[in-house]
Amino acid sequence: MAAQKMSLSKAINASLRTALENDPKVLIMGEDVGKLGGVFRVTDGLQKDFGEDRVIDTPLAESGIVGTAIGLALRGYRPVVEIQFDGFVFPAYDQIVTQLAKMHARSLGKVKMPVVIRIPYGGGIGAVEHHSESPEALFAHVAGLKVVSPSNASDAYWMLQQAIGSDDPVIYFEPKRRYHDKSEVDTAAIPDPLHIARVARAGTDLTLAAYGPMVKVALDAAGAAAEEGKSLEVVDLRSMSPIDFDTLQRSVEKTGRLVVVHEAPVFLGTGAEIAARITERCFYQLEAPVLRVGGFHAPYPPSRLEDEYLPGLDRVLDAVDRALAY
Repeated sequence: MAAQKMSLSKAINASLRTALENDPKVLIMGEDVGKLGGVFRVTDGLQKDFGEDRVIDTPLAESGIVGTAIGLALRGYRPVVEIQFDGFVFPAYDQIVTQLAKMHARSLGKVKMPVVIRIPYGGGIGAVEHHSESPEALFAHVAGLKVVSPSNASDAYWMLQQAIGSDDPVIYFEPKRRYHDKSEVDTAAIPDPLHIARVARAGTDLTLAAYGPMVKVALDAAGAAAEEGKSLEVVDLRSMSPIDFDTLQRSVEKTGRLVVVHEAPVFLGTGAEIAARITERCFYQLEAPVLRVGGFHAPYPPSRLEDEYLPGLDRVLDAVDRALAY
């Protein structure tokens, strides 16, 4: 298939379809992923085309879904599990961190765990409680798990292909408020490695680092800053575990300043680790402290208040101004 423009959700669907076609050991499991096609219709049409034995509607039991996926992986399958919403993952947290993440080390490398857990995450869709969380730092902290998040349709397609092909478990966070954003997808391209960050916009005055849903906000901020004569470099991290600190370091050595942006609360978030590491690596190149922009250290609010909670253009530009003032 030649390059074509598609939405992020359609790119995920196309990637799942490709994986099902290429490997009979790939299975898709989750609540309403089959007949309904998922609550966001991301798996639409897959059960119809591949059957109920490969696209499996499960009971409403996240721990059971992940536990079953672990058993299937032990038998040579490559299950792709969908957690319907971010806040629903916690009943399965025990299975993920005490079993899935540990099997490879516990078996001294003999047992592979090729399990992908897809999690639509983040806010911005006017949802009710438990439907707008950003729990990526909880999983990035757990050794044995890979944690990634695409920001555009091309990455959504290719990063899912790479996650399914991995022999290690991958937590694949999908920015649900970007599901309808469209971009070019070339399914014949050679993709970037799964855990390599990408410079989404070159600049010289300050580095903005973001991932998933916040990359668009960072790019918008860079565009707004350019109108005032400020040159911001935007780095799409793509991966939260491992983090590509080398690409970040090269950018910060050039710009001298770094602002990290994510939806999750700033307190003990992914940005905290990035700030610490870049301060260690770039101490003599930094012209200002590394600043972080994110959610507040509070439960996610009712939808009518989420615009106040989520970091937007103004909060990012305020951090940029503070960093450039040093």
